Amino acid sequence: MLDYETLRVIWWCLVGVLLIGFAVTDGFDLGVGALLRIVGRTDEQRRVMINSIGPHWDGNQVWFITAGGALFAAWPLVYAAAFSGLYLALAVTLIALWMRPIGFDYRSKLPNKQWRNAWDWALFAGGLIPALIFGVAFGNLLVGLPFSYDDTLRPAFDGNFFDLLNPFSILAGLVSVTMLLAHGANWLQMKTHDDLLRRSQAASFWLSLATIILFMIGGLWLTQIDGHLVQSIIDTQATSNPTNKIVTTETGAWLNNYSAYPAFVMAPTLAILAGILSALFSYKGRSWQAFLMSSLMIAGIILTAGLSMFPFLMPSSADPNVGLTLWDATSSEMTLKTMFIVACIFVPIVLSYTVYSFYVMRGKIRESELDHSHTIY
Repeated sequence: MLDYETLRVIWWCLVGVLLIGFAVTDGFDLGVGALLRIVGRTDEQRRVMINSIGPHWDGNQVWFITAGGALFAAWPLVYAAAFSGLYLALAVTLIALWMRPIGFDYRSKLPNKQWRNAWDWALFAGGLIPALIFGVAFGNLLVGLPFSYDDTLRPAFDGNFFDLLNPFSILAGLVSVTMLLAHGANWLQMKTHDDLLRRSQAASFWLSLATIILFMIGGLWLTQIDGHLVQSIIDTQATSNPTNKIVTTETGAWLNNYSAYPAFVMAPTLAILAGILSALFSYKGRSWQAFLMSSLMIAGIILTAGLSMFPFLMPSSADPNVGLTLWDATSSEMTLKTMFIVACIFVPIVLSYTVYSFYVMRGKIRESELDHSHTIY
């Protein structure tokens, strides 16, 4: 039987898997949306781009919903602190995401050029803004969020939306944007022909290289940022209470895990090598290999962020002692056990359906194959 400590580590891993699943699946259609005004030059080309993700975008968002639900159920203290402090950022993200289903459904209903251009810009914003905010959020986790707790363990956030736009978080946002746009460009390579294919290959080549350069700059920057270290001995079997520990800060401490656990170095190595190979395969015109490499690049970048902060989930810059870790921010042991059983049943089902849908909808799309009845994308 799994003990409480083991369950906490398992759920740390599972939520990471869900985040990677969301970034890899929903990431490419966010990238395609953001590339709509860049790669697509004509109305027909933009329709091809939209139809390439049409069968998948809504199913891909299951990963986003599942990750949010798992965060709420497994780490309620993280969920509460995040929503109290990042409410405006999350609201902006949701508004941008709302533009996608509306834009997909209404863009082609009228042949009017201004109508379609307006929805193209809405889809562009619906892809770019969430990609940017997700990266900014991860950057702020590494910098530390200014929250604390009162006597009743209610989170208090000392800051506003614009405080989140610090230089390091903006860099992290740019990493996220270039990463997902490169992934979207690789998806388009597998689904398009002729001019769209050539422009997608060029976009992927430069965006993959930009991602790796920005990622390495971020790694160097981390050496100058105050990381958090747990000094007190934590009872990893105890009921969650974020105040029962002593935390200190030290410049460059986020990199300590790589010396303590040398195997962790595989994550940034994977990100860099996969990004380089994504650019190389795009240059060579090997589309599915490029898509696989950008998927691995995304996994490596997310793993690097998670492993750097381990065991922290949400560090506090206002009071480091109440920063949330996987040992003191989880639900009860019974909740984690029940969720683990449910995850073992349903996550494979979601994975199977996702793989099956991609298999059924495989193949490229040509402009000549588009339906011109204005009833679909």
